[in-house]
Amino acid sequence: MTTEAASDRRTPRPRDWIVVLVLLSAASVAGFLLDPHVSLTSQAMLYVLAVVIAAYRLPWQPSIVAAFAAVTALNFFFIPPRWTFHVETREHLISLSTMLVVAVVISRLADSLRRETDVARINERRARQLQELATALAAAGDLRQALTLAQQALDSTFPGPSMLAGIDAQGEPELPPGTSAMVRDGMACCLREAATLGPGTGRWPGLNAWFVPLGEKGALHGVALIENVSAGDEAGRVHAQAICAQVAQSLLRLKLTQAMQRAREEAQRQQLQSTFLAAISHDLRTPLAAVVGAASALQTQRDKLAPAEQEKLLGSIVNEANYLSTVTENTLQLVRLGNAGELRLDWESIEEIVGAVLARVRQRDPARRVRSQVPAGLPLIRADPVLLAQLLDNLLDNALKYSGEAIDLVVAVRDGALNVCVQDRGPGVAPGQESAIFEPYRRSDRSGQRGAGLGLALCRAIATAHGGALTLGRRRAGGSSFRLSLPVEPRQPASGLP
Repeated sequence: MTTEAASDRRTPRPRDWIVVLVLLSAASVAGFLLDPHVSLTSQAMLYVLAVVIAAYRLPWQPSIVAAFAAVTALNFFFIPPRWTFHVETREHLISLSTMLVVAVVISRLADSLRRETDVARINERRARQLQELATALAAAGDLRQALTLAQQALDSTFPGPSMLAGIDAQGEPELPPGTSAMVRDGMACCLREAATLGPGTGRWPGLNAWFVPLGEKGALHGVALIENVSAGDEAGRVHAQAICAQVAQSLLRLKLTQAMQRAREEAQRQQLQSTFLAAISHDLRTPLAAVVGAASALQTQRDKLAPAEQEKLLGSIVNEANYLSTVTENTLQLVRLGNAGELRLDWESIEEIVGAVLARVRQRDPARRVRSQVPAGLPLIRADPVLLAQLLDNLLDNALKYSGEAIDLVVAVRDGALNVCVQDRGPGVAPGQESAIFEPYRRSDRSGQRGAGLGLALCRAIATAHGGALTLGRRRAGGSSFRLSLPVEPRQPASGLP
């Protein structure tokens, strides 16, 4: 039985009888005070008023007693002969009998009105609770949150205790260790029958609890247990079923959303794999053919080739192998960043990372076109040095490939961020392609240079994984400016690198 329903059928308390005594005493005192000025009918109305108040405020037993006691008090105090229970005239007897009937009818009508008012108030409160629960469930982001909201709704409505359980892969209720056999059997039977069990349902009437399924047959998401209930509380059972129906709809929505998300992710993964295979077949076929052709020529015609031609073929093999190595490394890192969780970051010095990258790049840049501006005293950053080095290496390699002039690498701290800019004087990027250039397998047609279109996509993925950003801007005199922005934590290590 719900808390609200229990209040409608509560047993009389001692203070209820005290209220009856006070009301009848007040009516009697008022009758004596008004005795010289009013008729017997007006005095009778005072007792009727006391009966109405008692009927509206008290349970039905005290209100009925108040009706009989009011007629008795009127007869004793005001019907001649006074101070006795004797009735002299037939007229007074009829008046007392009529007043008794009227008082009892008024008592029952007032009690019925009070109960209907209470029921209306309970229904309004339940409707408001269902509306609030529906709003909260619509905003729920996962199954655990939806079940928590449902548990709170049941706890606030029923005396309980109550419990909610999901369903495992075998279709059995997920219950904590130590759960009683009655609860386990009841929930299992509720799921098998997909129907409410317990008092007033015709199923397992001997229980002291309701077992309510979350959903319908073929689409069950769990089961609810509500203890300490009554077979006569039909309205409470209907309300419990309404709560569970709302929760079932929310759980279905969340599960469908999760399934759609998984399907979308799987489709994206399949698309990425297809694009990767297409890129591999297109971008690796040519360098592999060049390597195989040069190696075959050296193997079969080495004695016929001049030393200069042999060196040219060996150089072609080395260049194509380096290109294959770069494409493979970029592809693997891009896939790894897409599937991995958080990076393992440590305090690193950007000066050391830039220095290591420049040392490698200048082996491929004999003209030393890369000019660096790295001020001293830069703050430390939390980063993966290998990934950051690969990011800068890709940016510098692109700049060297697409620009024949000097390239500037500038490091500075501004607005709480560490900015690393790679600036070139190449042909730049076509208008409107500033964002598309960072997408995987997208190439720029600036100078006809070959590439798999993975380098810039990997650079942005590395920047994002570090909580930073990689953007592309135009230089006034022509060329591109790639800016890597990394967050600088205010609290730096006490003394240099750990």
